[in-house]
Amino acid sequence: MIENAYSLSAEEIAKRFQTHLDNGLDKKTVKKHQAEYGLNQIPQDGPKSIWRILTDQLLDPIIYILTTASILAFLFSDWLEGATILIVIMVSVAIGFFMELQALRSLEALRKMGQTRTRVLRSGKMQTIIASELVPGDIILIQTGDVVTADARLVSQESLSIKESALTGESIPISKNTENLPLDTPITDQRNMLFKGTITITGSGKAIVTATGANTELGKIQQMGMEAQKEITPLEKKLNQLTKWLIWLTLVFAVLIIVAGYIRGKDLLLMIETGVALAVAAIPEGLPIVATIALAKGMMRLSKRQVIIKKLEAIQTLGATNIICTDKTGTLTEDKMKVHAIYLADTELYDIQQKNKDDFDVLKGQEAFYKIALASILCNNVSSFDEGIQGDSIEVALLDFAIKAGCDINLIRENNPKKLEMPFDADRKLMATVHQNKQGFYAYVKGAFETLVAECDSILEDGKIIRFTNKEKWYEKVDTLASQGLRTLAFGYKEVGKIPEDEDLTKQLVFLGIMGFMDPAREDVKATIDIYRKAGIKVIMVTGDHLKTAQKIAEEVGLLTQDASSDLVLHGQELLNIVDMDTKTKAHLLNASVFARVTPKQKLDLITFHQKQGNIVGMIGDGINDVPALKKADIGIAMGIRGTEAAREVADVILKNDKFTAIELAIRQGRVVFQNIRQFVVYLLSCNLAEIVSVGIAALLNLPAPLLPLQILFLNLVTDVFPALALGLGKGEGDIMEQAPRDPKEPIMTRSDWYLTMFYGLSISISVLGIVTYAYYIMKLNWEVINNMAFYTLVLAQLFNVFNIPHHRESVFNNEVTKNIWIWGAILLSLFITWGAYITEPIAQALSLLPLTTGQFLITILFALGSFALAQLIKQVRGAFGLT
Repeated sequence: MIENAYSLSAEEIAKRFQTHLDNGLDKKTVKKHQAEYGLNQIPQDGPKSIWRILTDQLLDPIIYILTTASILAFLFSDWLEGATILIVIMVSVAIGFFMELQALRSLEALRKMGQTRTRVLRSGKMQTIIASELVPGDIILIQTGDVVTADARLVSQESLSIKESALTGESIPISKNTENLPLDTPITDQRNMLFKGTITITGSGKAIVTATGANTELGKIQQMGMEAQKEITPLEKKLNQLTKWLIWLTLVFAVLIIVAGYIRGKDLLLMIETGVALAVAAIPEGLPIVATIALAKGMMRLSKRQVIIKKLEAIQTLGATNIICTDKTGTLTEDKMKVHAIYLADTELYDIQQKNKDDFDVLKGQEAFYKIALASILCNNVSSFDEGIQGDSIEVALLDFAIKAGCDINLIRENNPKKLEMPFDADRKLMATVHQNKQGFYAYVKGAFETLVAECDSILEDGKIIRFTNKEKWYEKVDTLASQGLRTLAFGYKEVGKIPEDEDLTKQLVFLGIMGFMDPAREDVKATIDIYRKAGIKVIMVTGDHLKTAQKIAEEVGLLTQDASSDLVLHGQELLNIVDMDTKTKAHLLNASVFARVTPKQKLDLITFHQKQGNIVGMIGDGINDVPALKKADIGIAMGIRGTEAAREVADVILKNDKFTAIELAIRQGRVVFQNIRQFVVYLLSCNLAEIVSVGIAALLNLPAPLLPLQILFLNLVTDVFPALALGLGKGEGDIMEQAPRDPKEPIMTRSDWYLTMFYGLSISISVLGIVTYAYYIMKLNWEVINNMAFYTLVLAQLFNVFNIPHHRESVFNNEVTKNIWIWGAILLSLFITWGAYITEPIAQALSLLPLTTGQFLITILFALGSFALAQLIKQVRGAFGLT
């Protein structure tokens, strides 16, 4: 491959590759180059296999604990417990597997069908071949609409412009030429080069291929993306932490029970079996199922909103995100140029897209406005269609402006037929056309201001053509537009007696005015960014576009105020040494909201920098230049329609409708999911703690056993799982997007959550031990009845426990839990199953359930309500002292 091909002539490159600029490669040389350079393909990670998806579901910390618990159960001949835990593992793995498989299939549906083909000269003949068969030295032919299939040095071109936003982030199509360039010319200024993956907007050209496959600029970026290490998701980190806590807790419980029993003179082997059994019971078997279903539910909700989540854990990561880095072009903007401002001698008009018909009706009486509208329509090669306008983005913007101004494009063109055209030329920087109407022949010209104004000796002002003497004033106006990040275009015209020669067509023009163009911000973005700000999420624009353009868009979408400090906007050059920055520079970097002229490597470095500061970083992008950053980010978000296939491949989330607002919905859902996970973890652990404490203390005090092994299993599978699952399906707090993001270092279970878990669990244990003591010492009942009363007390107390979960600031009777219809369904289902077990003889016998009197049931309900009252009292007291 040839380095710095932009600095060499096409002839030099042709000589190195043994090719001919007019005939191309011969068959023998093609085979030689194919053997030497390989196929024109970029190595990439293939789609995840079914076996890999399945394996990933098993590599889960909770699954490790459950597997250990199942093995221990089998070792102690508790076959039912061991088998039940295995079923739980299989159900959890199956749900995660099928949800991720569904996401993979959705992604596959977005893939482009077929292979890209390209036109090439070989042995003097034009052929159409599969792009992967291109080799260095091939002569390719491109025209409007073609995707460039390899990096190539231009040999010749005619009015050629290329859209390179997917590669460089530059929103405006780049006009190309064939001139040699000096060494170290940045990629954004390599006007004599074509790059793989970019799109031809106008014109045609011939070029010699200089790099294929992984050696192209696209290939280098994609390779960088493959090398970028994906961070472990925050949920996985937090589950790992929770797993360690659970392991230590179960070990502590088991050892305490074994030691205490042995000291009291009980059989050591029996106490070891009891300790292990209670440790196994401490494991919340329902946790992986509930967590997986909660994530899957969130995944399905987002799917209905056109958001594809490729992996379940990505939902929760979205909820933890506190920084969002976003590309500009096509993400914050519409990715189409629009006329933003018009300067005429008589009038200055801004925010054209916000104007209505009445605003333009006032201007139609002005001759200069009428003429510039005619020039926009007639000096324009774009055809208009009922279903939309297609072609060069600037010319499309001109027709869009004319339509908005109320012009009938087809009628104007019909009454002013074109007689001559001088196409735009990159050297001349002007386009001119001649049209005939009833009054005669008129030439209309548009192009670069500096070039056109030099050819104007008069100006149309107040409906009269006068001498053009104040050109300096117009240079200032152009500078003003440029300082706002707008691209400018100047217009002129003249009346001619006959069709002139080309060289006279652009001489002695009448100056009409200038227009400023920009890729406008999406209308829905500003409101979404306001939501992020309230939610404590910082949005950072990272773009390859011009600094002033980026700043202008940032102001429009609300990222910056118009009087914002310049410190908030940084140029890519200030990121060259991001690793060795001092403390002051790092603070400057953390404070900035806009980064312009940023390379793909710098985007990657910026993501890494923010991650090292302890942030959870999301990256939104759609181009090839976004690939490394998308992969490195904690959550990569790609556009489904406008996004390149490379971007969609590495992203965790895909917005099928390309709507920036959909990300806010995804973050909201992510926060809800994490809140739900935290709530059902507190619920499950407090219920399991209650079982352990009740059984353990009763054994130590020689009280009748409140629970038997099968009863514990029944509780874990019924009264634990169903309410916990209902908590996982909750819609979350109404103000969840007005709360600050969680500390990324905060675990699933905070110290406060552990306290609450302990208080709730002990409240239930007190009620269970209370009824055991009351029935044993006061009512003098036999141990079987006492066991049943304790069992039902525990069933009801655990069901009441679900209403302890809402925050203390919420009403006991009106909160997210009481509004959750799934909660009421879970309670009714649990009660129905318990009643079914009570009346079904074989199940009742297995669970050692006996008929109880009405009075005994009433006492059971009373003690269960007591546990709820005690838990509420503790929670309110903590709230009164400012403890959450």
